[in-house]
Amino acid sequence: MDWDDAYNNRGHIEGAESYPPRWASEAAAFRDRLAAAGRAQLDIPYGATARERLDLFLPEGVALGLVVFVHGGYWRAFSKSDWSHLAGGALAHGWAVAMPGYTLCPQIKVSGITRQVAAAIAVAARSLGGPIRLAGHSAGGHLVARMACEAPPLPEAVAARIVSVLSISGVHDLRPLLWTAINGDLRLDRAEAMAESPALLTPREGIPVTCWGVADERPEFRRQNALLANVWTGCGAATREVEEPGKHHFNVIEPLADRDSALVAALLGRQGAD
Repeated sequence: MDWDDAYNNRGHIEGAESYPPRWASEAAAFRDRLAAAGRAQLDIPYGATARERLDLFLPEGVALGLVVFVHGGYWRAFSKSDWSHLAGGALAHGWAVAMPGYTLCPQIKVSGITRQVAAAIAVAARSLGGPIRLAGHSAGGHLVARMACEAPPLPEAVAARIVSVLSISGVHDLRPLLWTAINGDLRLDRAEAMAESPALLTPREGIPVTCWGVADERPEFRRQNALLANVWTGCGAATREVEEPGKHHFNVIEPLADRDSALVAALLGRQGAD
């Protein structure tokens, strides 16, 4: 098994290099529009370090609740500002959307990122009442699934408000990463890989979890997507596994910007998200 190839999405997506600059451009335009409308609160601090900041986007009128989107990048790439436009779908349905940044590996370990994301969710939750829905892509999928584990790294009052988790092409068992070159930055050992793997932990009772994968991506990511849904079902959790056709690891998240997409419907727990 070539574990580096198994987790190499960029090398198997045509035109992969074009996605990050386009995302950043669309995100900047979106932030400018929301800021001009007085509906963007940017760089809210939730900790002491430079990347411990979150952006909060507000819908028109009173928010129905809070969506938190956690970005991916193998815990070592991208920033919150690359994804702002993906708040569009949930905002159109009346939900506020928080997008936290976090310190990247190797400056921090994965367990440290877990604690930072929990702190960001707690700060965002203080700004708004109502239910909380979590979504994350790739490494972000891992991080939001960690928030749905028993004894999550969240204040109990915040954890009790979580009504759903959507892990999009998430990595739920970190142990295979021990054999990848990526681990030079992640610095995982076996103990941390096991302690930070949602698939090896017990889910918190009462939080429905959707594992949203795609057919056209690396087989290892398809396995990781199915894994959490399978294991947590056996622990009594309400799980749903989706494998969307015609998408790959990069473009799977783009429908979050579309209010009428099946992905947004799944995020918001609406009927017809098949």
